[in-house]
Amino acid sequence: MPKELWKGNEAIAEAAVRAGLGAYFGYPITPQTEILEYLSRRMPELGRAFVQAESELGAINMVYGAACAGVRVMSTSSSPGVSLMMEGLSYIAGTEIPAVLVNVMRGGPGLGNIAPAQGDYYQAVRGGGHGDYPRIVLAPASVQEAIDLMGLSFDLAEKYRMITMVILDGSVGQMMEPAEMPAMQEVRRKDFEWATNGAMNRERRILSSIYLNPHDEEQTNFRLYKRWKDVQANEVRYKEYFLDDAKYIVVGFGTAGRVALSAVREARAQGVKVGLLRPITVSPFPYEALNRLTGQAEAFLVAEMNMGQMLDDVQLAVRGRVPVEFYGRAGGVVPFHNEILEEIHRLASGPLAVSADPRESWLMRMTA
Repeated sequence: MPKELWKGNEAIAEAAVRAGLGAYFGYPITPQTEILEYLSRRMPELGRAFVQAESELGAINMVYGAACAGVRVMSTSSSPGVSLMMEGLSYIAGTEIPAVLVNVMRGGPGLGNIAPAQGDYYQAVRGGGHGDYPRIVLAPASVQEAIDLMGLSFDLAEKYRMITMVILDGSVGQMMEPAEMPAMQEVRRKDFEWATNGAMNRERRILSSIYLNPHDEEQTNFRLYKRWKDVQANEVRYKEYFLDDAKYIVVGFGTAGRVALSAVREARAQGVKVGLLRPITVSPFPYEALNRLTGQAEAFLVAEMNMGQMLDDVQLAVRGRVPVEFYGRAGGVVPFHNEILEEIHRLASGPLAVSADPRESWLMRMTA
């Protein structure tokens, strides 16, 4: 199929439709509102369910109900709106049903602003609702990748009966790029063995997240963890750039990773042996890939649009064997490629020491 010019948010919406989205429930909040607006027209014209809920709380609980019925269902929001969904997400996780949530991240904390940021990383991969539960988190860096990951997000959610989140900063949601859409999939209400689809010729199916007996709840946590080990073994995804001979390795996701790639290319042209690893699944995180690269790297540089959240995961992978440096912009500020290029040259000029918290030296440089 020929490529067309798509805006990120609208591309996400159409990709979800083509992946067989049967029901959408959401509430407007910048910078993701175009997804809801697009689906408010597209879903009814295809005879599919669309509801603008009274709030994010209402939207995620509508998702919960549709997911129990075996429908491909999704909601979208932006940072503070996602915070309001946390209780519902925990219920969905505890009931072990598939659902997809897209978070087009904005500056924070608090109401913050509507500028692009990556400050919701902790919330997505470690935080979220109460209790012990994992979730798959995908992080696209382009409009085309966002399209591709939407179909994958539904497949993974159904395969592992868990929440799949797609996190992107507002830059990806608002930019326009040439992209290719997949073919339209048929909408089918799948007859999962657990779904409450109203059939009368079988035993009654009951879905719940409540286990009053602590031992039953513990077994549920064990079951979720074992399923998560399968996810970790089979679903780690990342992109590698110029890593064959790289002595210095930049790690960044989403827009930060995309900006870092421009800096890496320029540094390579200037003779610096630097490469980039861009995680696509930030949960499960590519720990093993970074662990292998520790054998060749003299230093790592983590680039993020936050105060250093993915940094913790990189440090877990590197385990203090080589220095890990950090460069971030926060509050909705997007880094320029020359800023990261300057950091790459700082790494290459060495020597560097292993630091317990590289945020401290970074912050001193930023506020000097």
